[in-house]
Amino acid sequence: MLLRKSTMLVAGVFAAFCITPATFVNAKEGMFTPDQLPQISKDLSKTGLKLKSSQLADLTDFPMGAVISLGGCSASFVSDQGLVVTNHHCARGSVQFNSSEENNYLQDGFLAEDLNAELPAAPGSRVYVTKKVADVTDKVLAGVQASMSGQARYQVIEKNRKALIAGCENDAGHRCQVSSFFGGAQYKLNKRLEIKDVRLVYAPADAIGRYGGDADNWLWPRHTGDFAFYRAYVSPQGGSAEFSKDNVPYKPEHFLKVSAVGVQEGDFVMVAGYPGSTSRYSRLAEVKNVFDWSYPTWITLLENWIAAIEQASPEGSDTRIKYESRLAGLNNYLKNLGGQIKGAERVGLVERRAQREDALNDWVAENDKSGRFAPAIADLDKLSQESALQYRKTYWYNKVTRPALFSAAQRLYRLSKENQKDDAEREKGYQQRDMEFFTQGLNAIERRYDPVVDKAEWMVFLQAYLAQPIAQRVVAFDKALMINSDTSERQLSEKLDNFYAKTVLNQVETRIALMTATTDELEKHPDPFIQLAVALYDENIAQEDASKDRDGRYALLEPQYMKAIIAWQKAQGFTAYPDANSNLRVTYGNVMGGSPKDGLRYTAFTRLEGIVEKDTGEAPFNAPKSQLELIKLADYGDYELKSLESVPVNFMSDLDITGGNSGSATLNGKGELVGLVFDGTIESVNSDWDFDNDMTRAIHVDSRYMLWVMEKVDNAQYLINEMDVIRR
Repeated sequence: MLLRKSTMLVAGVFAAFCITPATFVNAKEGMFTPDQLPQISKDLSKTGLKLKSSQLADLTDFPMGAVISLGGCSASFVSDQGLVVTNHHCARGSVQFNSSEENNYLQDGFLAEDLNAELPAAPGSRVYVTKKVADVTDKVLAGVQASMSGQARYQVIEKNRKALIAGCENDAGHRCQVSSFFGGAQYKLNKRLEIKDVRLVYAPADAIGRYGGDADNWLWPRHTGDFAFYRAYVSPQGGSAEFSKDNVPYKPEHFLKVSAVGVQEGDFVMVAGYPGSTSRYSRLAEVKNVFDWSYPTWITLLENWIAAIEQASPEGSDTRIKYESRLAGLNNYLKNLGGQIKGAERVGLVERRAQREDALNDWVAENDKSGRFAPAIADLDKLSQESALQYRKTYWYNKVTRPALFSAAQRLYRLSKENQKDDAEREKGYQQRDMEFFTQGLNAIERRYDPVVDKAEWMVFLQAYLAQPIAQRVVAFDKALMINSDTSERQLSEKLDNFYAKTVLNQVETRIALMTATTDELEKHPDPFIQLAVALYDENIAQEDASKDRDGRYALLEPQYMKAIIAWQKAQGFTAYPDANSNLRVTYGNVMGGSPKDGLRYTAFTRLEGIVEKDTGEAPFNAPKSQLELIKLADYGDYELKSLESVPVNFMSDLDITGGNSGSATLNGKGELVGLVFDGTIESVNSDWDFDNDMTRAIHVDSRYMLWVMEKVDNAQYLINEMDVIRR
């Protein structure tokens, strides 16, 4: 759910060719890798950092050693007993997993009375603690030749990556990854301790943790208590272990102190977390495809998809509980895309990107003495256009092959094929290191699947697919399902009924057992989903091979393009940062409001009293009565911000964030936790493509509000006592 520009202009706007450097003195764009921070140490200190930038560059030192990944969200340790704080919406899947009509923790909230009452998080939940990061560019690119075909280049790079990962994971209990930076100009190996026993400790009710719901999402003012707590457990010997009653809380080397003093307007803040992806370096062809076709197409699909789920799952039912997390995600994405499109129109993104590319081309023509950049950029543009066309061609096929049991059938059949290879030769996701996640994925279907809803979703995808021109359909799929443009809605519904009536994949024991089935056994299996998966295997492999070939060609061209970008920026006195890629980044700036349009001004903070003003007694504006009473009594405890004459709920900053930053610790200049970032404004979402310093604002839940809710509303005093709370 979810933006910073330093005195170093980076790729977001690339407007340096038409704006003087002085314009950027106060700008705070940039998702910097920790090792880049010493390069910008002067600006960090000037903005308000009290720690040394070299300390932040050390991922095993304080405070970075306390920052962790949940594999999709960010989090941090806040006690020496493995207590983890993250966003409510990041832990909500685990709340949903443990909920039922009888124990609806989404509605009522959850607080474990003690360690023994903590609940296992949703299957597949992980805490990843970074132990080491190393540059492995030369090792990844060893053996790569410019004369290779795209697919051959892809295979060499993947083989080298797998070998590095396998060597790293010889250290039991660790999960390693090799990530690409600057389009493949650099690769880093990240070694992380993988904590598998993660337990839910505390999550406020949705009426606090999700206050405002979809209505307030991406908007300001916000009054959302978007925080929750997990705990990480390890074996008695301190190693990574599956859930066991014998496991003990993990003792991190570093944890964050929590500030009850918080921040004021203008104060320095920084966020350390794992942002997912940005596209600030993408070429014009990709930008056009995304904003002219992809996003509008997605919006129509999402509207129909959401309506289908809501119609098929009555509110308050066990079925709706199963799909609450998906609905929240779909609504979040729908609103995000609307903001992206409006933002692109507001700044003239397509025109700006074209101007940027012209400016880069002019610089290359004047300064590239080697002559290697221009041909690579021209070829990259052709490849971007090719990729855009292929994306459109396969878009709807990728949607009609995603229903839960069909996806399971495809993965099981692919697994039977991959099991015939040596482990090192298997595809990502099918190696031995992946089998635990594979199993958990099959198990997770149990709590997030209902045949009526699944069929309703599939009908939405299929009807949209059949409305496409023949060129955007897949012959093998039409033949296997025996459908065409004339297939009626009734006929389609009857075909799908046959799948759900005859399948055995709705039984978790069967799904798990079929992990060891041979290819021959699956090809003879009568399950209709498996039969469909078998029929489409060759088509899927052909599409995958074509994608690998394009990836291999990108691996040759993008590094040259990015080296041109880096050199261009350096010539102007700026340092380029890499696009977000789910690796640890730091972004910094100040607490501040904004003015997204004429006559509208955002204040830097919201107050408790705003909750009362919004409250209607009905979701999503249905704060607990006990909370409303405390607010009316002005019972602020130790958490009042005097300038507000109230407890601050949420605050705004100019930090540069994106999806994946959810749950990231917001730190003051001393590295103390003053909040959690959880969202951005609707005017900010376009910064994934083009950073706009005037519009970009991040939204944080204030640590004072977190502590106030814990102490006054939910009686979680024992957790406050466990943390090191600063009350200066």
